[in-house]
Amino acid sequence: MTIAVYPGTFDPITNGHLDILRRALALFDKVIVTLAVNQRKQPLFTAEERIAFVRDALPEHADRLEFASFDGLLVEFCREKHATTIVRGLRALADFEYEFQFSHMNRRLAPTIDTVFFMTDEKNHYVSSSLVKEVASLGGDVTGLVPAAVVAALAAKYMPRPKQEK
Repeated sequence: MTIAVYPGTFDPITNGHLDILRRALALFDKVIVTLAVNQRKQPLFTAEERIAFVRDALPEHADRLEFASFDGLLVEFCREKHATTIVRGLRALADFEYEFQFSHMNRRLAPTIDTVFFMTDEKNHYVSSSLVKEVASLGGDVTGLVPAAVVAALAAKYMPRPKQEK
């Protein structure tokens, strides 16, 4: 069985992330979506909510998806899960430079674990979770950039608050 790990914060998952995940599922028997703990980011959604967004968007792949969170070296997580491949998506040159460094360090730490890069679909190349949250927080429509469940969850999170009377 071929096992790949697709790490990220996925806060929230975008249609670009889902495109990469679907393509990874075409190549690997199982994909472990790992919610990385990023000390620099305070997530808007809980891990459980983020997992539910993926499950809701890809019900046809439920038997081939696994979910986990980790805090530490990604290659150690891969070893524990018997994964031989790390899946990453690339949107732009800046992504490449960042991912290039990490993939080489991971290769140095774990020569038997490879990184596979997928170029994002052209209709999603400008979309990021951060941009989606910013647009939603300002009342913009993010329909078509994220799954319907995420659109609704963002609307609920950023719903205008009633003004307090003085």
